Amino acid sequence: MSKLTDVPKRILIGRALRSDRLAETLLPKRIALPVFASDPLSSVAYAPGEVLLVLSVAGVSAYSFSPWIAVAVVVLMFTVVASYRQNVHAYPSGGGDYEVATTNLGPKAGLTVASALLVDYVLTVAVSIASGVENLGSAVPFVVEHKTLSAIVIIVLLTLMNLRGVRESGKLFAIPTYVFVAGVFIMIAWGAVRGLVLGDTMRAPTAGYTIHPEQGGLAGFALIFLLLRAFSSGCAALTGVEAISNGVPAFRKPKSKNAATTLALMGGLAVTMFCGIIALAMTTHVRMAENPATDLLRNGRPVGSGYTQNPVISQVAEAVFGKGSFLFVVLAAATALVLFLAANTAYNGFPLLGSILAQDRYLPRQLHTRGDRLAFSNGIVLLAGAATVLVYLYGADSTRLIQLYIVGVFVSFTLSQTGMVRHWNRHLLAERDPANRRRMYRSRAINAFGTFFTGLVLVVVLLTKFTHGAWVALLGMVVFFVTMTAIRRHYDRVAGEIAAEVAPDDDAVRPSRVHSLVLVSKVHKPTLRALNYAKLMRSDTLEAVSVDVDQADTRALRDEWERRGIEVPLKVLASPYREITRPIIDYVKSLRLESPRDAVSVYIPEYVVGHWYEHLLHNQSALRLKGRLLFTPGVMVTSVPWQLDSSEAAKKRARKRAEWNAPGAVRRGPVAQPKKEKPEKPEKRERAAAKK
Repeated sequence: MSKLTDVPKRILIGRALRSDRLAETLLPKRIALPVFASDPLSSVAYAPGEVLLVLSVAGVSAYSFSPWIAVAVVVLMFTVVASYRQNVHAYPSGGGDYEVATTNLGPKAGLTVASALLVDYVLTVAVSIASGVENLGSAVPFVVEHKTLSAIVIIVLLTLMNLRGVRESGKLFAIPTYVFVAGVFIMIAWGAVRGLVLGDTMRAPTAGYTIHPEQGGLAGFALIFLLLRAFSSGCAALTGVEAISNGVPAFRKPKSKNAATTLALMGGLAVTMFCGIIALAMTTHVRMAENPATDLLRNGRPVGSGYTQNPVISQVAEAVFGKGSFLFVVLAAATALVLFLAANTAYNGFPLLGSILAQDRYLPRQLHTRGDRLAFSNGIVLLAGAATVLVYLYGADSTRLIQLYIVGVFVSFTLSQTGMVRHWNRHLLAERDPANRRRMYRSRAINAFGTFFTGLVLVVVLLTKFTHGAWVALLGMVVFFVTMTAIRRHYDRVAGEIAAEVAPDDDAVRPSRVHSLVLVSKVHKPTLRALNYAKLMRSDTLEAVSVDVDQADTRALRDEWERRGIEVPLKVLASPYREITRPIIDYVKSLRLESPRDAVSVYIPEYVVGHWYEHLLHNQSALRLKGRLLFTPGVMVTSVPWQLDSSEAAKKRARKRAEWNAPGAVRRGPVAQPKKEKPEKPEKRERAAAKK
């Protein structure tokens, strides 16, 4: 079985790495940027479109508010980036928001942040993949016709790439990310030259369309609510910012400085691209609608269900570069790729956070273990599985999935910044150096403003998106919170039960006697080995136990036992219903009842086979017995293996016997065999006797 799985595993994820090579997997800034910031950088491909989609409810006239919404998003982005630069310097261990909230606000706040981040990471994968499939579908019809299947296949491919290790996957992701960033900047620059210098008129493919407003003439509170909803949708551009603070340990030294520099670079790039795309969308008269089949009108008539609404970035690129041009094709391909790869932010954040939570006993300990390529493989697989379920349930529809988005990230933003304010308050009480106090006051002011702003946005997001699907994200957070609390309670209970007492108790006292049982079905080599091994243990009582399932077999066993003169007494247990497990369990329990201070040691002969299908033919009764005996107090179970000829151990023994040399043969050479003397003929013997 090991051979069957090992070869494909090595082909897919590569050879295993030694633990001492962990330092070689640390990332320089040029690789860390696409690894940890691909999500916020790629979100500019769909965040502007989400703003226009919401504003389209009130008609084209509401598009005039989009620049102001962009300004609000920019202010929020700079606030969050500045706040997280304080985080990475204060908490460089990689716990990020979870560590900040736990240390300063308590375990429940930390667990709330962790739940929010875990939900957000799963949604990041689902939204990024779904959006990438839609972008790719505009050029490849097969993809959009099989959206769910395509999305799941891409999740599997990304999972395999990440299982190969952070550094190796970072190199694969770096080129598409940088091509996308360069393509967007070229598009913004060339669009500015054409519009401001050359005076060209650039028109998007939907520029001639009109929008049928679902709610025309909005004013007052209704208009404010719509603008807040559009702002909350634009805040999707901020998702993934926290991943850098969670991934500080993956940076090269100086870790905090490199992480802070990467944060600043990411914020500047994301803001410039977001604003540039919004400006070009307004200039080229892009038209978007939440329900394009009915609300988007061409020549006064709805475009119908056969119409495919391309993303804003695709329409702007067509207006600036021209449909089918080289730069248009390059940007379209890079956009689709980077949206797929944006999920990599979650693939790095989720496993790392899962490892920290596992270390704190809130998640299974397996998530804390690094895999063959020094990545947290179990966390990667768990994330992929959760994202696949979500993509399947929502049909890989980014418009539906994005309504679940950004709730979790702003919960973590708000609690993290609140924790940072308390962090600076605590340090200010002990700090006396004026220069350090001024720096702390400045940092506290940044985090306090971040707390206020992100808290306000969280309220807006909950009010405007709750009925549109945000309740699902909140439900996911509750599920994670309850599950992690239950896991921690279980680990605490187990730790309390197995903790060694200061004074010896009954469990620490040596058993008064050991009663050993060797399970026997018939007399053969495995049975004889188990008996001989049990004799070496020098138990107080040793007996062989068999179950009478077939009277003829039992009679043959007794006869063979007596014929061989085996000194160990044989006890046969009756089994009127032909069961094997229950009679043995009942007998063991009866021994424990008779002498509670005695330990019962059960020896089970087992076959070691060489092929996976042979496991189905052997050891099934032994497995069931061991499973039941594990739940019986005071019982120890020992497997005594017998390697069959098909097993690897037997093959190695045969190979060693064939290659064996006598001691010293390597130095002296092989021992020469004496030559055989030929028998003398009778005539020759007679002549020799006559001479004498």
